[in-house]
Amino acid sequence: MQFTYDSYHKLLILLQKQGYEQSAYHNWENKKRCVILRHDVDCDMDAALRMAYLENQWGVKSTYFLLLTSDFYNVFSRENSEKINKIMDYGHEVGLHFDEMNYPELAGNGKAVCEKILQESGQLEKVTGKPVKLVSMHRPSRKILESNLMIPGMINSYGDVYFHDFKYLSDSRRHWREPVEEIIASGKYEKLHILTHPFWYRENEVNIHDAVKEFVNSANEQRYHIMLQNITDLETIMRKEEIS
Repeated sequence: MQFTYDSYHKLLILLQKQGYEQSAYHNWENKKRCVILRHDVDCDMDAALRMAYLENQWGVKSTYFLLLTSDFYNVFSRENSEKINKIMDYGHEVGLHFDEMNYPELAGNGKAVCEKILQESGQLEKVTGKPVKLVSMHRPSRKILESNLMIPGMINSYGDVYFHDFKYLSDSRRHWREPVEEIIASGKYEKLHILTHPFWYRENEVNIHDAVKEFVNSANEQRYHIMLQNITDLETIMRKEEIS
């Protein structure tokens, strides 16, 4: 499968053709054949917004998990909070993407991790204006990953049910570990849990090196845009054409 919007759209069409009903983490239990679509937003809010828009055009609803501790985007900035609200306006749900590694003092302590997740979800609710009842883990320790962590009032997308009752498929590191299209087409599994990362998808296929290089190089233009909003007459100091 290519990492293009067209290929992803074809994947969604295949799911529909095979009778998989779109579901969320809170409404799948009474459905015989269903699929939960999930996106972890690791580094690029613009890519998430683009994917959310396209899914809306295709009549699809997904869950977007957002990091509060990302070094790449700030959910509390006006610009990003507006993007998050647009994602929700497109009919998608927003959950917390929790990075345990950002808190080395937790050291796999399940109770402490739960407390920190609840703290972060409360902060994210200030951006969404809605309850945040879903969490996915970013770089979880093996201890936490295997503990079937139960967070009061929240659904853990890494809970046992979503790995045992569901067939879990992921494009982590821009690589499907299993042939996702073949698995869907086979109809072997009644319940699918599919994770994609919007960062990897484009109009045209590029390799992993070029995808990362494009993102890294785009940072200069993004920084200029931010500076433009914070320094009066920035163009008299530095012209946009000077960006390398």
